[in-house]
Amino acid sequence: MTRLFKALLFGTASAGLPAAALAQQAELPQATDSYFMAAQQELFSKLAEQPKTGRAKNVILFVVDGLSIPTITAARIYEGQRRGVDGESNSLAYERLLPYTALAKTYTHDSQVADSAPTATAMTAGVKSLNGTIGVTQNAKLENCASQKGAEAETIFELAEKAGMATGVISTARITHATPAATYAHTVARDWESDANLTDEAKQNGCKDIATQLIEWNAGNGFEVMLGGGRSNFLPAELADPEAADKTGSRKDGRNLVEEWKAKYNDGAYVWNKADFDAIDPENTGRIFGLFERSHMQYEADRANDKGGEPSIAEMTSKAIDVLSKNDQGFVLMVEAGRVDHAHHAGNAARALTDTIAVADAVQAAFDRVNPEETLIILTADHSHTMTINGYPQRNNPILGVAGEGDDKKPYTTLSYANGPGAKAEPRADLSGVDTTEVDYLQQALVPLEESETHAGDDVAIFAAGPWAHLFRGVVEQNLIYHVIAYASQIPSKTKHMPTGSVK
Repeated sequence: MTRLFKALLFGTASAGLPAAALAQQAELPQATDSYFMAAQQELFSKLAEQPKTGRAKNVILFVVDGLSIPTITAARIYEGQRRGVDGESNSLAYERLLPYTALAKTYTHDSQVADSAPTATAMTAGVKSLNGTIGVTQNAKLENCASQKGAEAETIFELAEKAGMATGVISTARITHATPAATYAHTVARDWESDANLTDEAKQNGCKDIATQLIEWNAGNGFEVMLGGGRSNFLPAELADPEAADKTGSRKDGRNLVEEWKAKYNDGAYVWNKADFDAIDPENTGRIFGLFERSHMQYEADRANDKGGEPSIAEMTSKAIDVLSKNDQGFVLMVEAGRVDHAHHAGNAARALTDTIAVADAVQAAFDRVNPEETLIILTADHSHTMTINGYPQRNNPILGVAGEGDDKKPYTTLSYANGPGAKAEPRADLSGVDTTEVDYLQQALVPLEESETHAGDDVAIFAAGPWAHLFRGVVEQNLIYHVIAYASQIPSKTKHMPTGSVK
């Protein structure tokens, strides 16, 4: 019996484990095999896990837009390989820190393959709805403003604000984009981000654009933290952008929503660049509004080259928690890594993986700042993408490299897409001599789609830790995420909260 196994076995005696059976395992000829021993360690770690059933004072929901299972695997390998360690056995921070897992079904009320708007609504409001809509139920009609009245779905963020909690939303996409907008907006058209996007029917029936809804949001005392991109949707068309003098805002109504926010909150700090962001002292700042780009923020791979400078998703998460934690009632925070999705749409695996790795850093940053005994942390995706890991590459082969040759004797990459910009007309491109690990390389795709690769309809992962995280198990409906958050946090809602211990 090995010294390691003896230690593990002795340590489990008090837990009432079948010591005789474990001792028998120790005498197997493979008992000293490194994989066997590692699996035994993992077993004992899982046996030691104890579900937390207290109230979740705080909730952090990480939404990695487009985080398919292959993306998780590839990012894990890529991160390890970049550090010079074995990528295949590597683990990202959220894989280590969030032990409870499930698979979420991402279909919407009207579609097998979802977009980000209704899937985010499922997580924030607990219902499945229509592709292209945000914060409404299945009773709404796409791009029909008149159908919106009475079909609004109240979000967990609105309920949290009404309960006196602090709230925040972070996104590397536009803060008016589908996923972050699902925390506060109610609209039958996700593209109505600015008043310039509203249809005549929408204006006639009183629908408001998403940026206006954010600034006029009247839940509680409003968001304490808003950080992301999308500056143009808040500025009038007559005003030059501070980072690009040849560009202006997009609003046609003449409103400067940034100035309106400043006038509304005298305890807040508005920032648009990293220097001003870094200068914020959370102890002396009640709330933060940051818009770091006219549209989406930079990819992590390009962030260092941004003219005005941008904070990383980990830096935004850390500062947000510092501000939100000042509320004794707790907080609810969404952190969206929106650009993983955009890189996949471009057929650009390198940037998708780099942004995924950046999220792992953000999860670690969150754990460093909260009490895990009273904080429910969830990481999941809104939908999948068509990227796959294929071929028979050897162990430690670069994940962005070549996996083998096809019947045409031409190399193909380990990562490829079912459709997208990387597809070429026949004959198939010869990758001999091509550096497929270069950040701008677009992976080959089967079906040509010049503008954008599509979403995929497969299930996505849920990772969780903290109070009631153990409720995430098996294959679940995506809108269960809202209901677990509401139950764990005991945020008042019209759904009766069962007594502690009554969950089966």
